[in-house]
Amino acid sequence: MLTLLGVAVVVVGFVARLNPLLVVAAAAVATSLSAGMSPIQGISALGRAFNDNRYVSLVWLVLPVIGLLERSGLQERARARISRVKTATTGRLLLVYFAVRQLSAALGLTSLGGHAQMVRPLIAPMAEGAAENRHGPLPDRARWLIRASAAAADNVALFFGEDIFLAIASILLIKGFLEQNGIFVEPLQVSVWAIPTAVLALLIHGTRLLLLDRRLQRELAREERGEERGEERGEERGEERGEERGEERG
Repeated sequence: MLTLLGVAVVVVGFVARLNPLLVVAAAAVATSLSAGMSPIQGISALGRAFNDNRYVSLVWLVLPVIGLLERSGLQERARARISRVKTATTGRLLLVYFAVRQLSAALGLTSLGGHAQMVRPLIAPMAEGAAENRHGPLPDRARWLIRASAAAADNVALFFGEDIFLAIASILLIKGFLEQNGIFVEPLQVSVWAIPTAVLALLIHGTRLLLLDRRLQRELAREERGEERGEERGEERGEERGEERGEERG
C-alpha cells in the first residue's frame, strides 16, 4: 500500500493547484522512499524514464514554448501581419494553409502543422485578422466560426494527405485489413489511389473555404440589421414611455 503513496501526493498536489513539476518530483521521491529506495535513486529512475521516453515527452515540451510565445504577443503579431495584406480574406488564407498542410502530410511531415502548434497560435488569429480587416470588429459567433473552420482545415488536410505517404500507419492498417479479407495489395497501390481522394478533398473543402467569406458577410450583415432593429425598438419604447409619463402628469 505504501507504494501507492505517490498517487496520493499527485492527487493532493493537483487539488491544491501546486506546481505540476514539483508535484511529480515529490510523488517520485515519495514512491521511491516507500519502495525502500534512496531519494537519489528515485530521482535517477525518474530521469532515466524521461530519457527513455523522450520521443513522447518532447511533444509536451512544445506546449509551454507555445504558451510563452502567445504570452509575448504571438497572436497579436500574426493579426498585425495579415492586416497589411489587403487581398487576404479568411477563406483564401485557410485555403492556402489547407494546400500546404495537405502537401506536407503527403511528404510525411505530419507534425509540421497541428491544432496546438499551428492553428491556435497562428492560423486562427490570422484568419480572424483578415476578417476584421474587411468587416471591422467581429462578434463572438463569427470568431467561433472562423476558429472552427481553421481547425477543420487542418483536420481534413491531414486526414486525406497523410495516406499518400507510404510509411504511415494508416497505409499499413489498410493493407493489413485487406489481407485479412483475402485482398493482397502493395502499399504503393494504396498510396497511389489515395491521390484522387486527396485531390477531391482539396476541391470540395477548398470550395467550402472560399464560400466561408460569403457566409461571414451574410452573418455579419444580419447581425448589423438585428442591432439596428434593436436600437429602433429601444428608441420607440423610450418615446412611448415618455409620452405615457407626459400624459400621466397632465
